Amino acid sequence: MIEMNFETARHNMIEQQIRPWNVIDPIALDALEAVPRENYVAENLKKSAFSDVELPIGQDQVMLFPKIEARILQTVQLKKTDNVLEIGTGSGYMTALLAHLSAKVCSVEIYDNLSQQAQQILQSEGFDNVSFLLDDKDNSASAEITQQGPYDVIVLTGSVAQLPEMYKQNLKVGGRLFAVIGTAPSMEATLITRVSNSQYACEVLFETVIPALENMLEENAFEF
Repeated sequence: MIEMNFETARHNMIEQQIRPWNVIDPIALDALEAVPRENYVAENLKKSAFSDVELPIGQDQVMLFPKIEARILQTVQLKKTDNVLEIGTGSGYMTALLAHLSAKVCSVEIYDNLSQQAQQILQSEGFDNVSFLLDDKDNSASAEITQQGPYDVIVLTGSVAQLPEMYKQNLKVGGRLFAVIGTAPSMEATLITRVSNSQYACEVLFETVIPALENMLEENAFEF
């Protein structure tokens, strides 16, 4: 049996899937080359780690398409000094990309087994700048999220029908927030930038459909 060359497969993913999707930022592309996506999927799915599909990770959750992950990285323009909030740890791969490019990441997940699994992988990969929060049905992580903020970058890895108010409140002036907003089949990948204490700029980047974040409160949603 011929062993799969993961470095070649990762490079081909970037050249064949990601660059054609208008991802040209060298910092984002270097991160995608550096972080081994195959380490964040189940053993039986490693050969599919670079495919243009949403891979299952358990709890009826999936990894985002590689091109979506790449667009997120390019959009938020991470700096090595950034404090980042990620909502939806999932497999931990997006967490690793964010941690690779920033000072620290606070990653929130509602499923304990996914959070624990991601934590183990990131620790084995040498990441020591990530804190993990476990949310529950009462949204108990909200106080801790605020305590670790405000944030330079916030990334929601699942869609929301409307953006909850708490996320814009926890964004620094000059901070960037990526969210996919709407309901299927009409969702928009959106970049929100806090330009002052009371003003926000909103840019619709592209249309897409991704799974919704679970346990997401919609009251006090942020309307533009």
